[in-house]
Amino acid sequence: MKNFKKHIGIRLEDSVLHYKLHYISKYEGRSANAHILYLIRQDIEKFEKKHGKIEVEPDK
Repeated sequence: MKNFKKHIGIRLEDSVLHYKLHYISKYEGRSANAHILYLIRQDIEKFEKKHGKIEVEPDK
């Protein structure tokens, strides 16, 4: 698997959601970006436990 970074832009619904994301991130000792990555990894882990490992093509 190639070692590179991808960019995903996210539009939040409102300022309250933005504030709460940053509040939780700070509480957990992470940046908002790091916290979103943490949540994504947790969701993938949960999905794979339920549905099986997601196989990744070698060139991805």
